[in-house]
Amino acid sequence: MDKKVSDLLRAYEERSKREWALMDRLSEADARSDIDDFLLSVGPHTGEFLHMLVEDAKSTRILEIGTSYGYSTTWLADAARMTGGRVTTIELQAKKRDHARQQLEGVGLAGHVEFQLGDALAILAKLDGPYDFVLLDLWKNLYVGCFDRFLPKLAPGALVVADNMIYPPDTHAQTMAYQRRLRDTGRFESVLLPIGSGLEVSRLIA
Repeated sequence: MDKKVSDLLRAYEERSKREWALMDRLSEADARSDIDDFLLSVGPHTGEFLHMLVEDAKSTRILEIGTSYGYSTTWLADAARMTGGRVTTIELQAKKRDHARQQLEGVGLAGHVEFQLGDALAILAKLDGPYDFVLLDLWKNLYVGCFDRFLPKLAPGALVVADNMIYPPDTHAQTMAYQRRLRDTGRFESVLLPIGSGLEVSRLIA
């Protein structure tokens, strides 16, 4: 990995540590009201795992649903640079999209990323695909709806990774609804892994 990229990832991780410490001092109400100001990244273990999956699968058409401030986008874009691929990433908030783009431009990865701004469900309905790798990481009540929209746009053998399947516990009902929906299709091999906040890793087989 290029030193500029690894330095950027470390800066993101230091920001995340500071923000988690701040959240621990806030009331639950204040933390919820300020939630969009916090990074809430997938973390380094998940980032490394995503990078490895993309590289090993030689994925070139990568879809990220939930850019946030660009931490996981950086991992995916660096992997895409190695595979000759491109990341399409979807974000609802312009300030997060703009921050992510600026960071990626600074490390020479912006050319491997296409930003889509707006409602994920509406954008997914318009994208063509096919995608051979998907990272699903936005509000958990949208997981099933997003899955239903990108399922017809997956390439044979596509990998789908859903984050936050174990933590936080207050979204457990929503993430389990996603897991049931995916597994009930009978079209995936799927496993829940205790990496980071919990990852459902699935491969399209039919």
